[in-house]
Amino acid sequence: MDITVQELKQKIESGDDFVLIDVRELHEHEEFNVGGQLIPVGTFMSAIPDLEEHKTDEVVVYCRSGNRSSMAKHLLEASGFSNVRNLTGGMLVWRENFG
Repeated sequence: MDITVQELKQKIESGDDFVLIDVRELHEHEEFNVGGQLIPVGTFMSAIPDLEEHKTDEVVVYCRSGNRSSMAKHLLEASGFSNVRNLTGGMLVWRENFG
């Protein structure tokens, strides 16, 4: 099940325990981010082994619009991750809602 920007903002503000991953490029991440660990989608496959400890944790992935993070979500699920959520609309919708 994917996650909305409103749900994600609430999770961040309430200090929920989850893994947040930004799959955009470095320049996008530096321009604006919501605190996610940067793993660009182009290097994502090689980073999956480093995330193994989070296979059963809630993992939220995001990008600019939700397309790249949708790919990352599918890669994680194919690798056995059981609770992966894509941020619907990505940072575009986040900025529309929260500036």
